[in-house]
Amino acid sequence: MKMKETAHKRAVAPGYQIGKLTVEAATEERRGGYTVWRCRCGCGGSVLLDTRYLQRGTITDCGCESRVKPRIRDLTGQRFGKLTALRALDERTKNGGVVWLCRCDCGGEVRVPSRQLTGGCTKSCGCLSRPPLKDYIGRRFGRLTVTAYAGKQEGQHMWRCVCECGRETEVRQTNLQTGKTQSCGCYNAAQVRESLGLTEGTAVRILEYYKTHLSGRNASGCNGVYQNKRTRRWVAQITFCGKTRYLGNYENKEDAVKARRRAEEHIEAFLEQYYAEHPEWVRARQDRAV
Repeated sequence: MKMKETAHKRAVAPGYQIGKLTVEAATEERRGGYTVWRCRCGCGGSVLLDTRYLQRGTITDCGCESRVKPRIRDLTGQRFGKLTALRALDERTKNGGVVWLCRCDCGGEVRVPSRQLTGGCTKSCGCLSRPPLKDYIGRRFGRLTVTAYAGKQEGQHMWRCVCECGRETEVRQTNLQTGKTQSCGCYNAAQVRESLGLTEGTAVRILEYYKTHLSGRNASGCNGVYQNKRTRRWVAQITFCGKTRYLGNYENKEDAVKARRRAEEHIEAFLEQYYAEHPEWVRARQDRAV
């Protein structure tokens, strides 16, 4: 190791040039036992590189022109099976590895971690996989219509789809096949709205529930009524249509409960109007009670 370092010191010295870089001086820093040099770029910028990178010639500027940052192996233009590395992306793997955008000989593009490329784990956009890649373009799956193949992610085929709501999303092939994913997420949201009876910022089912159930944290025996620990007075409030309304504070709990009951009359009127406009909700509620 010492002989190798010494040889490199004789070859790399102040004034040494590689590409747009000129070595200015050695620093006290070491990387893997190698001297780190301060280098000036022709653009006016500077960069710190160790002897290995200068000797190999893999970095020739401070990053002003290169498609990859210093100390990242440049795979631009290199072929890996049917893939050609186009450029390094800002995206990183969970372990901090560089992800490359690659073009396949079949015309597809795919994002691949550099380790999978150099290790020979990924050699195509997925077109080499067996069984052969399915042609889903134009097919419908629930609310989704497939528009293009989106490559592979973590070994899974991905398809670009447009939802009936107009949003685009990428979905795993297995999720399309099994019916696990049938929308961009808007369908699930619609199901939630329907199941809760969401209207005007209020969930009808929750209103119905608290007509006969106490909140788990309630200690007064009446929802919306609690005792202020500092003043020892009873406070009444009600949450309705997405807003919490203060109903006053009272010396006696009974007065706070009366204030809450008066406010609940507005909820009853709201529910009666909802039932009149949504008879299907009443039928469904009756079916649930059977």
